[in-house]
Amino acid sequence: MLEKLKKKWEINSDFRMIVILFVFALSGSSTLFFRKGIFHLLGVTTETSLLIKIPLYILIIIPSYQILFLFIGTLFGQFKFVRKFEKKMLARFKFKK
Repeated sequence: MLEKLKKKWEINSDFRMIVILFVFALSGSSTLFFRKGIFHLLGVTTETSLLIKIPLYILIIIPSYQILFLFIGTLFGQFKFVRKFEKKMLARFKFKK
């Protein structure tokens, strides 16, 4: 499976693949910590209705993940890969033609 990803993402090095997977993991985990902080500031608790939580999740998680992914990817020297990946992802969300 990793070989398929390496080919799809045009990655030649196992080390680079590990770094990119680490960037994905760190970005996702960081987004959850960010969400907890924002929800705390907004007063959202476990008692809050799902009708309020779900739109907040969407409004907070998607943009914060994109920003953190770009930032963390840049810190780990993967700016080109991350930017290319984000362009594809945003195109799927129809944010970019």
